Amino acid sequence: QVQLVESGGGLVQAGGSLTLSCVASGNIFSIKRMGWYRQAPGEPRDLVAAITSGGDINYADSVKGRFTISRDNAKSTVSLQMNSLKPEDTADYYCHVEESHGWSLYDHWGQGTQVPVSS
Repeated sequence: QVQLVESGGGLVQAGGSLTLSCVASGNIFSIKRMGWYRQAPGEPRDLVAAITSGGDINYADSVKGRFTISRDNAKSTVSLQMNSLKPEDTADYYCHVEESHGWSLYDHWGQGTQVPVSS
């Protein structure tokens, strides 16, 4: 069983910054990919940023240049530094971990943290 605990969400003004963190714990075999998704009301859950165990990173076009994802493999943590926040960044942000075990891959999700950005 893998648990993901997120922290760092909260109300922020447009133009401000916020850092989200996620710690994975439990019976983790091998974490392949860690990342953040977000979901605004009435919208699908979309990828914000992800980083592989080898350090390959991809970002959604809408956050490139403003958000930075980082990962600490030893601590099983992933962080998302969000700068120059915009009202359209308002969403529930979810930590995601892809775990490999043998030939299988398993998706794990955090409980979500709210990030309202006021204009």
